[in-house]
Amino acid sequence: MKEIRGFETSLGAHVYQIPVEAFPGLWSYAYLVESGNGFVLIDSGSGFGDANQELVEGIFAAGNKILGEDFSLIDLSHVIITHGHIDHIGGLGEIVSRSGALVGVHELDRHTLVNYEERRAVLSRKLRKYLSEAGVDDENKENLLGLYQFTKQLFHSINVDFCYEDLGMQLGEFKFLHVPGHCPGHVVIRFHDILFCGDHILSDITPHQSPEELMPFTGLDHYLKSLDAVEKWSYGVRIALCGHKQVITDLTARIAEIRAAHIIRLEQVWDFFSYPQSIFTLAQTLFGSVNGYNALLAIEEAGAHVEYLYQRGNLVIENYDQLDNSDEPMTFLYKRQ
Repeated sequence: MKEIRGFETSLGAHVYQIPVEAFPGLWSYAYLVESGNGFVLIDSGSGFGDANQELVEGIFAAGNKILGEDFSLIDLSHVIITHGHIDHIGGLGEIVSRSGALVGVHELDRHTLVNYEERRAVLSRKLRKYLSEAGVDDENKENLLGLYQFTKQLFHSINVDFCYEDLGMQLGEFKFLHVPGHCPGHVVIRFHDILFCGDHILSDITPHQSPEELMPFTGLDHYLKSLDAVEKWSYGVRIALCGHKQVITDLTARIAEIRAAHIIRLEQVWDFFSYPQSIFTLAQTLFGSVNGYNALLAIEEAGAHVEYLYQRGNLVIENYDQLDNSDEPMTFLYKRQ
C-alpha cells in the first residue's frame, strides 16, 4: 500500500491522505479529517478490485495515528463527496454500511447517487449519439460504449442524507464552493487553510472535460468560469489537496497554468479546422494513438473544446444541410468561421 500522508491545518486539526488504486494504474485519494469530536471522510475511491479494502485499511491506519488503537468506523460522522464520478463515490456503500455515516453531495450530483442506474442508462444513450456525430465508426463506438458501461456497473444507487445547499454551503468547519465543469455538482471544500480540490484542479495535468451536450453543467465554459471563482474564493489557502496527483502549494500559479493550457488547446483546435473535419479526427491529431478508456476521454476532451468554439460562432457545421434529409446518425464536419 502507498504511504498515508499526514497534514496539519493552521488550527491544529489533522488531515490524512489515503491512497486507493481506483483502477489499474490510476491512484486516487480519499481524506480522513479530524473535525470537532469526530471524523469526516472526503471521497471514497472506486470500489473496484481491492479499492474498498485499501480504503478501509487506510482509514483505520489514519484514525489510529490520531486516537491510538481505539479508532472505529463508527467514529465517522459524515462522508462528503467532491463530485459524482465513480473513482470518488464507488466505496460509499462499503463505508456507509459499516459506519452509519451521513452522506453529503451537491444537489446537481444528488441524482447520480440516488438514481444511478437511470443516470447511467440515459448517459449511455446520449454518448452513443455523440460518438456517431463525432465520426466514430460502429465497431469502435461499441467498444467505447462497452468500456464506459463496464466501469459504471461498479456502483449502485445509494441514499443521500443532505445536500450542501440545504446547509448554506457549510458543514461545521467545512465550507463548500460549487465549481461545475469537470462534473455538474463538483465542489471544492475548504477546511481551515487547506483546500480539497477533488478533480477540479490537479497538480500536473488539466482535468478532463466533456461536452455539455452529454451532461448539463459540464463543458469548458463552466469549467473556466469555475477556475475564476476558486481563485477569488481561496485567498489564504496554504495547500490544495487533490483527488489525484500531487499536493499543490501555489494554487494561483497552478490555476494560471491550467487556464493557459486551455487557451493553447483552443488555438490548436481553431487551426485544425481550416477545412471540414470531425471531432474524432481532431482527437487523433491532439492525443495521438490512445487505447482503452483513454480513447473515449480523448474524444470527449476534443469535443469540449469544439463545443466551446462552436458556442461562440468560431466554428460552424459544414454539412448542416444534411440534417433535414435523414434521421440516421451522421458525422458532423466542423470548419472554422
